[in-house]
Amino acid sequence: MTLQARIDRLKSGTAKTGCLLNPRGGQVRKRITAICQALQQIPGMLVREGSDADTFKSAIDALLQADIDLLVIAAGDGTTHAIFGHLFAARTPADWPLILIVPGGTTNMTPLDLDMQGKPEHIIRRLHAYLLKPADPNLVQRPVLRIEQNGMSPIYGMFFAVGLVARGVKFSRSPVKQIGITGSIFTFLIMLRSIIGMLANMISGRQQSEWAPVNMTLTETNGRIHRGTYLFALVSALDCLLLNIRPYWGKEPEPLHVTLVDQQHKHLWRSLWPLLSGGGAVLQEKDGYYSHNAASLSLQMDDEYIVDGELYRSLNAQTPLTITATDAVTFLVI
Repeated sequence: MTLQARIDRLKSGTAKTGCLLNPRGGQVRKRITAICQALQQIPGMLVREGSDADTFKSAIDALLQADIDLLVIAAGDGTTHAIFGHLFAARTPADWPLILIVPGGTTNMTPLDLDMQGKPEHIIRRLHAYLLKPADPNLVQRPVLRIEQNGMSPIYGMFFAVGLVARGVKFSRSPVKQIGITGSIFTFLIMLRSIIGMLANMISGRQQSEWAPVNMTLTETNGRIHRGTYLFALVSALDCLLLNIRPYWGKEPEPLHVTLVDQQHKHLWRSLWPLLSGGGAVLQEKDGYYSHNAASLSLQMDDEYIVDGELYRSLNAQTPLTITATDAVTFLVI
């Protein structure tokens, strides 16, 4: 079925709906009873649970086989990242159901970028109200990052990072996650710990491996090369990140936002606010700050990186890791 046919069925009130629920998601785990009750109120809603790669795949396969028009993902960034991988392996985005993401995880960057605000059960109730009185849907399109390296399967996600950001996410996988804190407070604590790690390196003059910058070579589509040691590098298909952070200021009409901060930066503390708030146009490349939009790029490094909060490692520094934008995915916003 075509995307337009699914949209027409949604508008006419005849759409088939399905939900993948991760009961281990940070927000879902706290609100599982209310979420399940809200889902049960939607007539015909098919609910499948998944909490790891195998169960995600079987749940997605079952929902696709049911030919749903709308896939509700009640989970966090990590689960959404895994689901995208299964969907891209099964179909092209033009053949996907519409996607609605309910922020149900510890971090929920993608739904918050789509302005999906509120508690999970409240969003599901808003969906129920819309399905009872359908109208022209509010649809948003976003591409997805495709990360590839010879010798590995493609990885799909909305946010890629190396350096200090990846170190912070790795720290979040430590016992700190077991505290049970989620959402903006959890993100703030990880950011604070990353800044402390950076300060410790600056004061001591030695690079602690767990908070070290990244040595890499980044090549743009036009052939321009950036080679050096960077505090961090980001590539995102999202307009804003957690805590409404907007750390890019490129003007090019391309889908991927790319930002680099050199280890030899100048005026870091003065630059933090424009760097995080979307005012980075005042920052200068000669001072170590660079941002642009791209359709694709390649990276050479021997280091860890994250995609939507999941940790990976490049195979080696000689084999380029390429990042491209997929065809746009269509999201329903309630």
